[in-house]
Parts: sequence; C-alpha cells; structure tokens
Amino acid sequence: MFTMRTGAAVLAATVMLAALAACGGDGQEGAEPAASGPRTLKLWHYESADGAMGKAWAEAIKQFEATHPGVKVQFEEKAFEQIRQSAGMILNSDEAPDVMEYNKGNATAGLLSKQGLLTDLSAEAAKRGWDKLLSPSLQTTAKYDDRGVMGSGKWFGIPNYAEYVMVYYNKDLFEKHKVEVPTTFEQFTAAMDTFAKAGVTPLAVGGAEYPAQQIFYQLALSKAQRPWVDGFQLYKGKVDFHGPEFTYAAETTADWVRKGYIAKDSAGIKAEDMGLSFIGGKYPMVVTGSWWYGRFATDIKDFEWGSFLWPGNTLHAGSSGNIWVVPENAKNKDLAYDFIDITMKKEIQNLLGNSGGIPVAADPAAITDPKSKELIENFTKLSTADGLAFYPDWPAPGYYDVLVAGVQNLINGAKKPAEVLDELAAPYEENLADIGD
Repeated sequence: MFTMRTGAAVLAATVMLAALAACGGDGQEGAEPAASGPRTLKLWHYESADGAMGKAWAEAIKQFEATHPGVKVQFEEKAFEQIRQSAGMILNSDEAPDVMEYNKGNATAGLLSKQGLLTDLSAEAAKRGWDKLLSPSLQTTAKYDDRGVMGSGKWFGIPNYAEYVMVYYNKDLFEKHKVEVPTTFEQFTAAMDTFAKAGVTPLAVGGAEYPAQQIFYQLALSKAQRPWVDGFQLYKGKVDFHGPEFTYAAETTADWVRKGYIAKDSAGIKAEDMGLSFIGGKYPMVVTGSWWYGRFATDIKDFEWGSFLWPGNTLHAGSSGNIWVVPENAKNKDLAYDFIDITMKKEIQNLLGNSGGIPVAADPAAITDPKSKELIENFTKLSTADGLAFYPDWPAPGYYDVLVAGVQNLINGAKKPAEVLDELAAPYEENLADIGD
C-alpha cells in the first residue's frame, strides 16, 4: 500500500524541520566522518510504538547504539500523511534524514527514485546479502527502473517485513448474533446482512484515508486474474476502467452503503478512528492490513478477536512492507546502511514476528506466539500462491488522493459509479502518457 500507518504523532512540519540540525560527517562513499563532536543518525518512521515494527525497530536502535560507540540515533516518529505529502520537498533539502521508512510503489518510492532523491542501494544489497534474504516477489517493491516503475532496475529500498489485507472480526459479536466465520463470498455478504438487519453496521470503515479504497480494491480483485494486476500495476497491458473488475468494485461499494454494510458517514472517518472503533468493540469487522495486528493484540482487552482472509479471492492486497530508503542528501549514509542491516538480523526479525508482524528473514522455529504464527502462515499461503496484488494507489503519482476522493463519492452517494470510474481513469492514463507507455 501503500499503507498508512497508525499512532504516529502529528507535529507541525515547520517545527519538525527546525528541530533537525545537521550533525556529523557527510556520509558519502569514501568520506571521513567529521573530526569534532559525535555523529548522529537521523531516523524517521511512522510506526506506532506498540506495533510490531515499532517494537522491533526500537530494539534495532538499541543494538545500533551499542555497536556504534559515540553515535546517537535521533529518532523522530512522523505521521504517515505528513511523509506522504511532503517527502519530495523534504528529501530535496539539506534537512533530509539519513534513513527513512517510505511507501513502496511507482507513485511514491518510484517517483522519488526517478527524481534522483533516493540513493542507489544495489551495491549494499549485494555486499550485505539483502538480495539473498528477500524472495523475488518481495524484491519487486525494492527495485525501480529509469521510469520509476517497480519490479526491475536498481535497488532503491529495503523491505524488512511483509504485509497483506485481511478481515479482522469480533468473536463475541459473531457469537451474539449467531454468525459463523465465512469461507465464501456469499457467506461473507450473508454475515453482513445478518448484522445489518439487527441494526449493527458490520464494517468499521475509514473513508477519509486508505482503508475504504482497500475494500474497493479487494472487490475488484474478486473479479480479476494476474494479467489484470500486471496490467494495472506494472503497465503490462491496457486497463479498462469500465471493465468487469472496477465496475463491480464501484457498484458493489455503493450497494453495500445502501444495504447498511458500510455507514454513509464513514466517508469522513480516518484510519486511526476506524481502528479505535474496532478496538472499542463497536463493530463486528474491519478490513485492514496486517500492520494493525500487533496493535490489536496489545490494545483489545474486552473481547476475543480473530482474522480471516477475504473470502473467495485468489488475489489480495498485499506486498512487502514499506521500505527503508536512504535519501540522496543523507549526511551519514554509512550509518544508514548499518542500521538497515541490523533490522534484517534474525534477532530483530524474530522479535518482529512474535510481536504481530510478518518478518522476511526470521527463524520460523523462533516464532512462538500463536496469533503471530497464524498471521505468518496466512501470508505464506498468499505469497506461495502468487496471491499478492499490491495496493490500488501505487500506479500513478497522486493516485492515493484520487482514490480517496473517488471512494468517498461512492460512500456518500455524491457521484454514480460510472462517474467515479471516469475520474479514476483520467490520471492513470495521463501518467501512462508521461512515462511513455
């Protein structure tokens, strides 16, 4: 996904930038660190402290400082939306961090690589063995060609976890309303119908950010095959926005609102509030990513919960996780490479896996938490069956906002499905023209 993250503290951009005083050596290849004063590694990410990645990376920071005497990590927790909106501007300045979590895909990391704002990590990936730790499918989001299209070319990012979208459910509410866990799409809609008829909105939805568009995409994928995904995401074929995939997604989303499966006012709800409403036991289900898994495990106290794959689909939104990138303007690139390397070590990977994340290089025998094992096993099913279909906002720069607006219009009824599909098609086609396809 582009996937937004939860729990990040939102600070004013001006305050953040002012707080980032450059420190240490210039970090370029062959350069010597500054002779005076300690060096500092500036690290940005937007994972919550109680999430799986937040926990693992906090431990990585401790290990980094222990193995780098005299070096301090200046960590700043950023808001997902802030990084998404301002990364290009910040990375094009001398205030860039040394290493940063960033969204993968053509519209984000691909665009910045094309603009020359990210460091080519190909030599480090080979030198440190990252290319051996990451499977070919996970490498898709790490590599970008000269057009900024993922899947081939140079390494511009390193993922150290994976992710996918699933359905989380409140076991207590399922039992109260005598609803079984669905294994087919028909059973899924029947379950939602049962809740709706009882006056309970089945799905917690965040229409103001990424969650609603992921439901839209899951619906499109229910009618899709791999060639359609490759056409849409990798430009390996023409996409008909009024074809059966997107037409079904748009019409069904609008229909689910009419049937009471999705609340009309969810168009204005943000992802954080959506997640909190599920944690608070207000909704039977929420469709969102594995990045919420660790937080649900930590924060849900008052009911039993579980998860299941979107019923009936062979393709699911998912991919490698977001990637570590090293800005071209980073002052301490050597330190950045060392930090990334620590996050790939088995100890950190095992911690990530036992905290509700999906590691890429853990020891399977070291994952002992039952819920974590279930999470990782489901991901393994998807990845081995070529079932990961990336995220809908990836293909074109700015496409995230286009999708948010489009799906909001479907939820609040402001526009008809055919009109929304026209609005989704236009910027996609413009981007194809810009890259010469």
